[in-house]
Amino acid sequence: MKPIKILLILITFSLTLNVVAQKEKRFKIHTIAFYNLENLFDTINDPLKNDEASPIMEMSASNRSEIYKKKVKGMARVIADIGRSQSKNSPAIIGVCEIENRKVLEDIVNDPLLLGKDYGIIHFEGPDARSIDVALLYQKELFRPINTSSHELKIFDDQTKKRKYTRDQLLVSGELEGDLIHVIVNHWPSRSGGEARSRPKRVAAAKVSKRLVDSLQSIDPYAKVFVMGDLNDDPTNASVKDVLKAYKKKKRVPLKGIYNPYESMFRDKGFGTTAYRDAWSLFDQIMVTKPLLDKDYSSFRYYKAGIYNKQYLTNKRGRWKGYPFRSFADGGYTGGFSDHFPVYVYVIKEVE
Repeated sequence: MKPIKILLILITFSLTLNVVAQKEKRFKIHTIAFYNLENLFDTINDPLKNDEASPIMEMSASNRSEIYKKKVKGMARVIADIGRSQSKNSPAIIGVCEIENRKVLEDIVNDPLLLGKDYGIIHFEGPDARSIDVALLYQKELFRPINTSSHELKIFDDQTKKRKYTRDQLLVSGELEGDLIHVIVNHWPSRSGGEARSRPKRVAAAKVSKRLVDSLQSIDPYAKVFVMGDLNDDPTNASVKDVLKAYKKKKRVPLKGIYNPYESMFRDKGFGTTAYRDAWSLFDQIMVTKPLLDKDYSSFRYYKAGIYNKQYLTNKRGRWKGYPFRSFADGGYTGGFSDHFPVYVYVIKEVE
């Protein structure tokens, strides 16, 4: 080959490499998660609460403190791990439920596995009859809360017509590294009494969440909203599909619509976050509004969602093999974590 041809080939190759290099983009990634901490109560009997029926209080007095320490350490371990494989960090933001008070969250964030992350806590004492609340943890270096509020759900007993006190919904607005986002943390009423009989209670809870989303969108149609929680309903139930009007496919979501990545996981793949009588349910979900689906990555956008169901969170043997490895069962402490798997989404943003 003549020298002039070799030179032209080298120049062309060099220019091609430069074009490819110019097209390469770098992204910052954060995890936003939710986790049902399964009856995280402290060992102190609060006379103002109905906490004496909590699993920890059913343990012998001599063992409670040690069991509580193990439970807290287990929760800290899971939170530290969620999303780490891609973000190389624990969640920037994580909603939690089934916690008794702020103190139990302080114990978690002060565990050696999380202490260096400097998590802040947002918690309102709620009216739930079982004394369990929702809350939000956030890394102070990454997220700055601007507004926080608690929103009650009024439901009533079918027969007595008396109010049944349940969890409030938590709304937090703030800046994730400068980008304004809104997070609604839920723990909707259980299926006690049967799915059909209890359905109106979760429909009512969904209406509260929808009202909060609508109020944010009335101020800003492009509001980036995350609706997360243990809904005690699957992505295909009326509360999610008919009230929240969550969409399964991203391309069909209208401007003020909501996308639910967990519907395809449940409907098409049979995935779940909790199991009962050999049937999986996907009660734990994180949904996002349309602006988080845009392709302009100059600000944080939704990337993908997942269920954190690592092997150490799963029962390895016995009649509950394959189920989430819960903390309490048959009146005793199992050494496990929770009866729910955590869920998470990644958000990404292009960096210079």
